[in-house]
Amino acid sequence: MAKTILIVDDDPAQTRLISAVVERDGHRVMTAGGGNEAIATLEGARAGEIDLVVLDLVMPETDGWAVMERVHPARPELPFIVLTGHGGIDTVVKAMQAGARDFVVKPASPERLQVSIANALKLEALGKEITRLKKHSTGQLTFDDLIAESPAMRKVGKIGERAAQSNIPILIEGESGVGKEMIARAIQGSSDRAGRPFVTVNCGAIPENLVESILFGHEKGAFTGATEKHAGKFQEAHGGTLFLDEIGELPLDMQVKLLRALQEGEVDPVGAKKPIKVDIRLISATNRDLIQAVQDGTFREDLYYRLNVFPVAVPPLRERREDVAPLTDHFIARFAAEEGKPIRGMDADARSLLEGFAWPGNVRQLENAVFRAVVLCDTDMLCFEDFPQIASLAGAQARPKPRLPDIQPAVLGAAVPAAAPQAQSAFAAAPSYADEPAYEGLPSDITALDESGNLKKLEDMEADMIRLAIEKYEGHMSEVARRLGIGRSTLYRKVRDLGIEVRA
Repeated sequence: MAKTILIVDDDPAQTRLISAVVERDGHRVMTAGGGNEAIATLEGARAGEIDLVVLDLVMPETDGWAVMERVHPARPELPFIVLTGHGGIDTVVKAMQAGARDFVVKPASPERLQVSIANALKLEALGKEITRLKKHSTGQLTFDDLIAESPAMRKVGKIGERAAQSNIPILIEGESGVGKEMIARAIQGSSDRAGRPFVTVNCGAIPENLVESILFGHEKGAFTGATEKHAGKFQEAHGGTLFLDEIGELPLDMQVKLLRALQEGEVDPVGAKKPIKVDIRLISATNRDLIQAVQDGTFREDLYYRLNVFPVAVPPLRERREDVAPLTDHFIARFAAEEGKPIRGMDADARSLLEGFAWPGNVRQLENAVFRAVVLCDTDMLCFEDFPQIASLAGAQARPKPRLPDIQPAVLGAAVPAAAPQAQSAFAAAPSYADEPAYEGLPSDITALDESGNLKKLEDMEADMIRLAIEKYEGHMSEVARRLGIGRSTLYRKVRDLGIEVRA
């Protein structure tokens, strides 16, 4: 996850050394030769791009103390790492009180700086996530808190902010997993109902016989099992926002009662003697074509026009690919912290795979894929092999695979075609084992037929291929799994199930 780091030091040699350390980790560098230049940068047009400041405390004219005193109150979330040649306890305490996240004594080793920067950025990411979660739980999430950098989502944000200024009913349309509930929460957080109740109801997950009770409530003894009075979702959302997710799944008889509740501003709890007035902001969402549902007779036309006063269409992730990278970086930082993994980001192959995938499950699928990759990863960077399911669905390959030696075609009577020039050049460019000669003693009679001339079982063919790969790559199971296009855990399971012996 590339970040932008501002290096503030009046010593050009020191600036070059720190810049080399920062760029080696894949981050972007901005520099300032003194305190005045640093303040101008941190208060200028590009201030929002800066994620961290490496600051020398002792500089002529405006020193590091003055920079922190000026900038930290306005941007308390911006992490500072201070550098100085004097590491006394009093200086350290004073720096931390001034807003520094870490304190490095010159001359600082590259490893010490790398650790300090990585820790500061991780704390910054966790701080942003905590802030977002707090806003989420208190109903104060806004569109500025959403990760939406694509033009399509920025347009959604502008429309949502405009809708938030009134009490107009909103219908959010979009595929499953695009983030309709987050949009609804941002609308509430941008309205005058921010901080008030936000009640979510998934209309497709409620049993039909309980829909009325859950939405409108019931009195004690209203039906068998009603042992106490229950306030429905409308009453829970009084003064705030009611979010009806998957509104298209609501039964027809409940659609009539919902329409009356919206028109009259009151609900009739089951068994109650008189209606109860409610004050709610209604936001609905659906992944279905409600116009088609109206034509099919499964959704009431009058309710549709009552709900669809202000439509907001959320595009699928495949139509806003600019959001894939920032969303992925956000999920990596979050899950790496939750799982206690020292993961800094992902390599170019993995990023290319994710940005090129169609994501039929949208943001929810991306989130789950990153979570699984973080759990599988054993290094500090996610790589292509950590996303085997996505690679399989995309029909992609990690790198050009070298031809395995002497493997006969599986189709009876088929001749092996000559490799195309492009394929030959790709194989020639493949690294590592691709250019090595075949090892003596490798099996050269892997065929699709058994001794009787019948087709072999797939299980036997698979076992032969795994044995060949293990022999060729000398038992290096990570390389074997990568070349076979499977995960290491899958490879170990197959080796165990097939009874294959692995020799170091």
